[in-house]
Amino acid sequence: MTDVAAKRIREQPRFRGIFQKNGKFDEKVALASPTVHGDESKYIEESLRTEFSGENRSALEKEAAGYVGAFNAIALKSGRGAADLAVRLAAEEIYGSANRAYAFDGGWKDGALSGKRVFCSDFMPPKTVGSVLSEGGEPVFIDVSVEDWCMDPEVLEIAFQKHEDVKLVIMNHAYGFPGQIKEIKRICEEHGALLIEDASESVGAKIDGKRVGAFGDYGIFDFGKDRIITGSSGGMLLVNDRFAYQKATGWATNPDVLGFYGQFEGNGDCCVMSDVVAGIVRSQFQHLEEHIATKKAIYRRYQERFDGDFISMNPVRETAEPNYWISCMTCDSSIQFKETRSGKEYIYKDQHGTASPMEIYDALAAFGAQSSPAYRPLSSYPAFQGYDQISLDGSKRSWGSENDGFWIRSNVSKSCFDRGLCLPSDVGMNEEEQERVIDIVFACFSRMDLDRENVWA
Repeated sequence: MTDVAAKRIREQPRFRGIFQKNGKFDEKVALASPTVHGDESKYIEESLRTEFSGENRSALEKEAAGYVGAFNAIALKSGRGAADLAVRLAAEEIYGSANRAYAFDGGWKDGALSGKRVFCSDFMPPKTVGSVLSEGGEPVFIDVSVEDWCMDPEVLEIAFQKHEDVKLVIMNHAYGFPGQIKEIKRICEEHGALLIEDASESVGAKIDGKRVGAFGDYGIFDFGKDRIITGSSGGMLLVNDRFAYQKATGWATNPDVLGFYGQFEGNGDCCVMSDVVAGIVRSQFQHLEEHIATKKAIYRRYQERFDGDFISMNPVRETAEPNYWISCMTCDSSIQFKETRSGKEYIYKDQHGTASPMEIYDALAAFGAQSSPAYRPLSSYPAFQGYDQISLDGSKRSWGSENDGFWIRSNVSKSCFDRGLCLPSDVGMNEEEQERVIDIVFACFSRMDLDRENVWA
């Protein structure tokens, strides 16, 4: 957005009174940013003193595994690295070992998942699906539940009826709000499938009092710069048996993995977390409960103010205790907003009594507050449109075009994307700043004063 366009939004009469003299936030209000407490330096200095011996990394792995109740953990450079190892471990456990080779026409050929389907949640970041493709697998996208925005167990059952040969399932806990993983795990066991639990966004969240990350056969954490605790980068693989731990450690620490008698057992990645980053994450873990409490208070304030007929917050299941990483709203007014998005631009029409997600996004940005559209369903990405998606209505391939005008398919993932917006949820945001964010959102729903037909971005 240009400065001229932002100024034009700020000067609209509907926003008068929120800031004096058509002003904006003194400092940018972030969606989610790193929170530094000052005691990180102690662990960094220890790493320097011991000449990067790996003590921080070893301690972090033990502390994290004990925290979630996993057998062991492996600290890695990134969440994507953790996803790569989890998918490779699961694939080789199911289908046996296979070497990967890069094809001259681009992409990977062969791999432990070559020609195999994998069930993946349709409402999640694309990194884990990228790991499936790297092993030669074919993702099949599973729609989510309106109850938690996570993989719907009922849809998963439908998917297994169509694809009985699938032996690997990947689900996530969207925005730090736990899904129905106990039910998902039960279904996987009934069908002899392994489960990868992508807990990248949900460190510290609980289901029935147990922390997420160790429910699945393999778990993934991400400590990127916008996560609830961060080392500026970093990830973690959680495993539940000794053999998987030893194998993944070998892959993560050696370019050429050698087994007993020195025989070659596959290519490694040398992707372990640096001892400095591990020290920062160790320090952050000590403040995790503080961060969760602050994020929860932010969510509750949004929920209390938005408890009406035209805005809803992302739902919390009765047995779940989220870490409230990102608070999300949906536009639910009885008057349907008019908005169209493509991969590069969006357009919305001004209507009194309703607002579209991207209209609110623009308004917040004009005043210096960061928000974000909800996850775009993976099945709608151009790179993934050739893969199947399963909803309560069955397979996308069975229904043909969604625009045939006769039947509207059930597609919760698309509904969350179309109506959803991630609101500023930064630990550093104070109550006054949040109240002004809320005032801006409310003002977007009143537009009697507007004289423009359309707004382009």
